[in-house]
Amino acid sequence: MSSNSQTNPDNQEIDLAQVSKKIGNMYQNFLFLIFKGLLFVKRNIIILVVLFILGAGLGFYQDRKTTVYNHEVIVKPNFGSTEYAYAKVNLINSKIKERDFEFLKAIGIKKPTLISKIEIEPISDIYEFVNSREQNFELVKLMAESSDLNKIMKEETTSKNYTNHKIILTTNKEINRKEIVEPILDYLNKSEFYSKIQSTILENIKLKIESNKTTINQIDSLLADFSAASKGNTKSGNLVYYNENTQLNDVLKTKNDLVLDQGSRMLELVFSDKIVKENSEVLNIKNNQSLNGKLKFIFPIVFLCIFFGIVLIREFYKSQMSKMKDTI
Repeated sequence: MSSNSQTNPDNQEIDLAQVSKKIGNMYQNFLFLIFKGLLFVKRNIIILVVLFILGAGLGFYQDRKTTVYNHEVIVKPNFGSTEYAYAKVNLINSKIKERDFEFLKAIGIKKPTLISKIEIEPISDIYEFVNSREQNFELVKLMAESSDLNKIMKEETTSKNYTNHKIILTTNKEINRKEIVEPILDYLNKSEFYSKIQSTILENIKLKIESNKTTINQIDSLLADFSAASKGNTKSGNLVYYNENTQLNDVLKTKNDLVLDQGSRMLELVFSDKIVKENSEVLNIKNNQSLNGKLKFIFPIVFLCIFFGIVLIREFYKSQMSKMKDTI
């Protein structure tokens, strides 16, 4: 035990000395590689500069030549036409991929070659979805008990029931509304089936508005009679007496509910003039994602990497050939 305790410190000192020596050698090798790299750059500085300039120039040219623009249109499918809208947009996208310009021109798109993609996606609004119907609240509550709420919001069965959806167009040039957006919206609104549903629903809304208006006028007349009777000493023969704490309050509440419903019906009438109603649009958003607009930085790096790769392969070939000659 005593001999081991005496030799261990010596061994540790030797090991530390070897490690220190190796670290020193690695550091010297690293500095030598940097020096070789500097010499290589010095010898090939003209070639490197030329390659960088060529790459940057070609990148600038391609960035100006290859442009991508996104266009977003917010729409509201009415009368349960969400699946119909998705199917129509997917059909247009398939025709774009097939380069079926005859179909695209037939639906009114004047410059179909500009379009590279079209897609539609829901605008997540779980609060409006829950508040729109009591059944929706119960559905989300039931699904949330067995799954994550964020996952539920993104599920197709839930997301397609949101009120608003976003149509995203991708083109290779700037566009104006009449060339592409209007023809697509017109195409989405051409449906004999949903047009019949639209006319029926609009007629029902108008009838409900007229009915509410008549009822409100009757309540106003009734309240006016009551107000006049309460101020005078004589009572009208047509006056109906109320208990102030019950029946009169119910009449006022009924009128308030009718006024709120009337406003909701009027708003519904505004948004129901089309099968797929456009709410807003933002056109010609330049897309700088992925490699778009970045080729002026990428091409110089690619050119330099190719040059370095060729040099490394050449050096490797020379070293292997010299080894082969030595063995012969």
